[in-house]
Amino acid sequence: MQIGEVAERTALSIRTLRHYDSVGLVVPSARSVGGFRLYTEADVERLLVIRRMKPLEFTLAEMGELLAALDVLGNGDADDEDRTAATQFVDQCHDKALDRCETLRRHLAYGEEFAALLAARRPVTEL
Repeated sequence: MQIGEVAERTALSIRTLRHYDSVGLVVPSARSVGGFRLYTEADVERLLVIRRMKPLEFTLAEMGELLAALDVLGNGDADDEDRTAATQFVDQCHDKALDRCETLRRHLAYGEEFAALLAARRPVTEL
């Protein structure tokens, strides 16, 4: 897939995809003869993991480390020490994600309360 299709499928901007490539977070699996980035389904899945992490305020470094940990866990040849470290990091990310989700729920509730307050104070117009 070319970058435009990937941007559409992932709801990430082309600029963001290029940035992720330049920092080595998700490097396209191939390049066309003309030098265009070409992505696979596996690349799209990695980008979707990142997209899910973004609103939870994970850093680029954490995103990269999580992708690496997931690669280790998906590799049947990884040694026990690497698998243990990867599992521990995934567990840390899970805990952080749960905490951030709770924070977002609380912020959403505040926002909804505020919107309701404003709606209750709107003047009623007669037709």
